[in-house]
Amino acid sequence: MGSVCRVVEMKLLQSFCFFLLLSVVSPLREVPPSSCSAQIEAIINLQLQHNSSGIRLPLHHPQSPCSPSPLSSDLPFSDILHHDSTRVNSLLHRVTTSAASIPLFKGTALGTSNYVTRINIGTPSKPYTVEIDTGSSLPWLQCLPCKRYCHRQLDPIFNPAASSTYRTIPCSAAYCSALLSATLYPSGCDSSHTCTYEAGYGDGSLSFGYLSQDTLSLSRSVAAFPKFIFGCGQNNKGLYGESAGIFGLAKNSISLFSQISPKFGSSFSYCLSSRSATGYLSFGGYNPGKFVFTPMTKSSADESLYSLKLSSIAVETQSITVSEESPSIIDSGTVITRLPEEVYSAVRAAVVRAIGGKVARAPAYSLFDTCYKGSAAEVPTPEVAFVFGGGAVLRLPGSNVMFDVHSGVSCLAFAAAKGVTIIGNWQQKTFDVVYDVGKGRIGFAGGGCG
Repeated sequence: MGSVCRVVEMKLLQSFCFFLLLSVVSPLREVPPSSCSAQIEAIINLQLQHNSSGIRLPLHHPQSPCSPSPLSSDLPFSDILHHDSTRVNSLLHRVTTSAASIPLFKGTALGTSNYVTRINIGTPSKPYTVEIDTGSSLPWLQCLPCKRYCHRQLDPIFNPAASSTYRTIPCSAAYCSALLSATLYPSGCDSSHTCTYEAGYGDGSLSFGYLSQDTLSLSRSVAAFPKFIFGCGQNNKGLYGESAGIFGLAKNSISLFSQISPKFGSSFSYCLSSRSATGYLSFGGYNPGKFVFTPMTKSSADESLYSLKLSSIAVETQSITVSEESPSIIDSGTVITRLPEEVYSAVRAAVVRAIGGKVARAPAYSLFDTCYKGSAAEVPTPEVAFVFGGGAVLRLPGSNVMFDVHSGVSCLAFAAAKGVTIIGNWQQKTFDVVYDVGKGRIGFAGGGCG
């Protein structure tokens, strides 16, 4: 999960730049700037043709030659898998335990999300690099004067005193009361009756500060959002890389998605691209004809998560049933898909049978217990398909089933979890995914981006 993301200002666009934090083994290759500009312009042209009422933003893999912030090549992949496991443990509490009984040391998301973006806050507007995650709600930024501690970040730390539109939120405000559902921590109140927040995460990361409001800007072509609610962090410790904070897309009234939905509508979509292409994140209208949909389901534990029903998994002609009692969520911040233990065992056995002795086995790697000698492109991987409630089918190519862990070795990109399915971002790669909260459905479409 965790990573350091170094983001430089893009003069070409005043827009989001998201990065999928996954380890890869090959070096970056040089690509002419004109090629990257053409990819980004194509994304914007699609926005103008199909979604004039919303906003479509370029989305980059961190080791894409077009990425303005390549992922550090010396980051051990085992570290990413370790933080991914820690995040999953936190999600398991949220999915399987009622909100009232979740321990307060468990937060809403890990501090190392898989995406970062450039947003603008304040008057005058200043840009900041923040992590974004569908499993997180509270938006927060590090703020001066950093009364306790601020980690190093790429951008200058936000200075509330320099913004003419900055205000703190009083303890009596409804948003202050909403913090418990957004962070799983109760709100606080200081001596001046200013609402305080506390966000704690499963790996020990934390943020503490004042609940605040200011003007949010996404791009020059979209009107700003005044009185945007966010946390102004005065004590921030953990695995945040050099980002300025975290902004969430979860189904909570305080999340980024919920606060901007009155303008763009109650849906957003994205495509997570490979290194050779440019993906996107879009708020607003979309073309429903290209998607197959599955209903969102209700969770008795945490309604802010995006729940759905995974009915079965097909490995070639074998169908493996997923229990009706097993909850399922889709999460952009989890890298590797988790399956209930008995389902994972059956999927692993079916994949091993299909591959047979065509390639040699390799030793286990971190959480991966099924590995082969050869890259993901070289291993003859069977087709794996997710079958969701309502009949939606997501057919995974081999590149979404196997994962290159280091040169010459690839592993089955699934892991076991106790009674829960979490659809991670590796299996979502190159698909269009739409979250239509208004109509209570999640859609999938192939060929979204390369």
